[in-house]
Amino acid sequence: MLSALLAALALQAAEPPQPQAEAPSRRAQTIRRYSSNARQGVAVGPDDIYAVSNWELVRYDKKTGEKRAAWTGDRARFPHINSCAVIARDLVCASSNFPSVPHVSTVEVFDPQTLAHRRSIALGLGTGSITWVDRHDGAWWAMFANYDGKGGEPPRDHRHTVLVKFDDQWRRQEAWALPATVLARIAPMSVSGGGWGPDGRLYLSGHDHPELYVMRLPAGGGVLDHLETLGMEAEGQAIDWDETQRGMLYGITRRTREILAMKVDLAN
Repeated sequence: MLSALLAALALQAAEPPQPQAEAPSRRAQTIRRYSSNARQGVAVGPDDIYAVSNWELVRYDKKTGEKRAAWTGDRARFPHINSCAVIARDLVCASSNFPSVPHVSTVEVFDPQTLAHRRSIALGLGTGSITWVDRHDGAWWAMFANYDGKGGEPPRDHRHTVLVKFDDQWRRQEAWALPATVLARIAPMSVSGGGWGPDGRLYLSGHDHPELYVMRLPAGGGVLDHLETLGMEAEGQAIDWDETQRGMLYGITRRTREILAMKVDLAN
């Protein structure tokens, strides 16, 4: 018995130390609040902000906060629109069948003024539930969430959350995993929001914690580099950068369903 115990202790000592989750080092400052019904996230355009709530979208005037347009979709077809972004002349949204399994993911495209539904891009099965989509460096980028519990599809769990780069025909080009330092913060859930910042870095938000994870593509290997963790008032969920105001990030707080405009100090 003693020899077995010694062998177990030796094996434990030989195991490499686990990366520690990094707590926020700086914090985004909330500049403005908008009353809304947002449940999942927010998108922002030059003159408008958009509350994202599963099968409902609402457009508000950015200056006044006045409601301008609304869309309600068929819950059977659009059970979980998680995030949107104004890209060129479209409002482009990440949609899935969460929490149902197997995971089905689509990209839904809307008119950014009337919110009329324009088209769907079906991404199929086997990767996870899409949570955000963005356009950067001549390509489409999307993150697919995987979960430990509700909405999970075994044998995958939160560690299988993946960033995928697509070409213009939505063919998969490359993909990257999350580092252990971020996985430790989001477990047992996943990444709910994200997008490329004006400084060229990738910013991710989880499901529950008021944090932003600052990332970049690695110089080698298949795991993203985790540069920094920033605090913010928004408790995770979908986020979007205001391309007309450098460093202005929009998010939501589920406590009041308000939309938050937050100032982030960016790297030079």
